Amino acid sequence: MNVTAHMEAVYAEVRRRNPGEEEFHQAAAEVLDSLATAMERHPEYVETGILERLCEPERQLLFRVPWVDDQGAVRVNRGFRVEFNSALGPYKGGLRFHPSVNLGIVKFLGFEQIFKNALTGMAIGGGKGGADFDPKGRSDAEIMRFCQSFMTELYRHLGEHTDVPAGDIGVGAREIGFLFGQYKRITNRYESGVLTGKPVGWGGSHVRTEATGYGAVYFAEEMLATRGQDFDGRRVVVSGSGNVAVYAAEKAQALGGSVVACSDSSGYLVDEDGIDLDLLKDVKEVRRARISAYAEAKPTARFSARGTVYDVPCDIALPCATQNELGLDDAVALVKHGVLAVAEGANMPCTPEAVKVFREAGVLFGPGKAANAGGVATSALEMQQNASRDSWTFEQTESRLAAVMRGVHAECRATAEAYGGNAEDYVLGANVAGFLWVARAMTAQGVI
Repeated sequence: MNVTAHMEAVYAEVRRRNPGEEEFHQAAAEVLDSLATAMERHPEYVETGILERLCEPERQLLFRVPWVDDQGAVRVNRGFRVEFNSALGPYKGGLRFHPSVNLGIVKFLGFEQIFKNALTGMAIGGGKGGADFDPKGRSDAEIMRFCQSFMTELYRHLGEHTDVPAGDIGVGAREIGFLFGQYKRITNRYESGVLTGKPVGWGGSHVRTEATGYGAVYFAEEMLATRGQDFDGRRVVVSGSGNVAVYAAEKAQALGGSVVACSDSSGYLVDEDGIDLDLLKDVKEVRRARISAYAEAKPTARFSARGTVYDVPCDIALPCATQNELGLDDAVALVKHGVLAVAEGANMPCTPEAVKVFREAGVLFGPGKAANAGGVATSALEMQQNASRDSWTFEQTESRLAAVMRGVHAECRATAEAYGGNAEDYVLGANVAGFLWVARAMTAQGVI
């Protein structure tokens, strides 16, 4: 058996069947590049076509979303849901509302989600969805009408034992509320577990808002500990200023780090006194303003519309904005400034070229499917609470989240050592560990 030829054939078929979907091609290549040793040790996965089946979603949904704006004009957007793999449990993954959303991006995110969810050790499969709708600048009434139209089509494909969406970029508690309300209205069922990311007052989980950012920092903390290091006194740069970035900064500060920079699509902010989280939350979560408003309110801060946040020297970088935001030049700059660790809070924010630079320089690098698994892990904890009609305290839930992230780190490290001989190769460890969880389940369930 020529494993290399087999995997090259699988990737060639991915490209042929999914033309123009560059992000999906990138995600598939990133996983396949790590699996040669695993496939050699498990030839049964070649014989049963595991890779071919993994790379083809179980179901792809594409639908029209018509709605009426506040001026009475009819608008039309496109909705997506890719139910990628249910070998380990119901499809689980967020909904993204952003103009950039297309089928290739949703498939890239859904493919990543399969392995990320597997790494949590919880009974959840992988999926992703969204729409090319931009909630920025829209009124609450417009967003409600869009969400209701979106759910009117999607509801028939959902269920707590079938597919459980959550939020993502552009989908927060407000949107989840509108989506859940329409699902409840159409189905005549109060099925709490059908959507996660709900407010605590009606079925949500404590720590869900903080989970992805907290989890990325927990993972980085575990990586640093293997070298006898920690966050205390370290300079930290966080990209983005949304939900993930804000709470990554919060946890990094709680562990003694000095978070000196963050960003949004308009530019980046540097505050050598340390980011004032109360002010940042007011700017981004209350006023929904551009990050330059922070600099206007705080004399010690400066805003730049040129360059990137990665131009700021730091010991620890937490890219928490969006995919492919950290490129080759950014990685070179970070290494030049002596960065110790990079943990992806967003989904694949580092390009393949950037990841190569980090790995060759010996920088501790936590890939998104491991480092940002805290969000979906806490979603699964929310599903548990919904199923038992229970509600855990913040402390209970955060303790569970921390334990999950320690487990993810330990499994990645052990798998990297076993399959690559280098415990610090977290990319290989995460890919192989996630793959083995799913492959074992798929094999046991037959060719379906």
